[in-house]
Amino acid sequence: MRTSRIVMSFVATCVLAFPLFGQNSAAAGSPGCPVAAIPNVNQLALLKWFNANVSASFPSGDSPLGMAFDGSSMWIVNTNSSSVSKLRASDGAVLGTFAVGYIPGYVAFDGANVWATNLGDNTVSKLRASDGANLGTFSTGKFPWVITFDGTSIWIANISDNTVSKVRPSDGVTLGVFPAGLNPIGLAFDGANIWVANQAGANTVTKLRARDGALLGTFAVGVNPVGVTFDGSSVWVANQGSNTVTKLRAADGKVLGTFSVGSKPQFIAFDGENMWVTNQGTNNVTKLRACDGARLGTFAVGQVPTGIAFDGANVWVANNSSGTVSKL
Repeated sequence: MRTSRIVMSFVATCVLAFPLFGQNSAAAGSPGCPVAAIPNVNQLALLKWFNANVSASFPSGDSPLGMAFDGSSMWIVNTNSSSVSKLRASDGAVLGTFAVGYIPGYVAFDGANVWATNLGDNTVSKLRASDGANLGTFSTGKFPWVITFDGTSIWIANISDNTVSKVRPSDGVTLGVFPAGLNPIGLAFDGANIWVANQAGANTVTKLRARDGALLGTFAVGVNPVGVTFDGSSVWVANQGSNTVTKLRAADGKVLGTFSVGSKPQFIAFDGENMWVTNQGTNNVTKLRACDGARLGTFAVGQVPTGIAFDGANVWVANNSSGTVSKL
């Protein structure tokens, strides 16, 4: 009986200290803001569930910009050397550097291949993720920049055409070209729709139905929107000109909040619980709690941080002027 009481006391203490998986509770000072016991199971497995407090830095190519994770490696665009580098996520070791087109900007992973936009020659390059072999170069609109994958098709923002292109991954055939706002630059997929950040003009994001490119709405955000990301229910937009991020309800574009970050925010990554924003003007990243936008920390990285990606356990940042990537 005594042993049983001790065991039950121990179990009760553990439950209080570490709530069971799937159990939600309200965060102190944030009524109605659910928090999970562990933000991400991969973080738990790698003993990385604690807040970031240090960062590792790895050399990349010349002027790293866009980033994408392929499940085991991080791919980084080297804008000034017309190449992309493949880094092993576990330790940052360079596994290869592969030529693409002229002035590459951003990359996306389609489950088997990596796609890189080439702003200088209006093309996109398709590389086999396993070995970096070039599988083709395909024409796009004028000044292709940010790129994303919707599970079926590749989408490319064509800055100078004020359009987005929808491309078939198997052969690079263009399936459609759809109007967006002025200077479309950021892209995100919400499971059914493509969201486009329009950098110039009316400070808006455009919502297109992924199935056929139909325009579903245009919504006001902050000044000079750049990066856009989906968190499972809301769309987040980094407003470079107003040093904020805007949170929109994906269902109807309703603004759910506007939150201050650092200077000249660029792109955003979601880690399963929090939003991470690169701030070019202050050489750091801001971590916001996704449920309510509360600021959880600001972390120094390299010079002119731009691209950002999450690998399941760590956040990676491309430091454009340092020739490095940071791993938080």
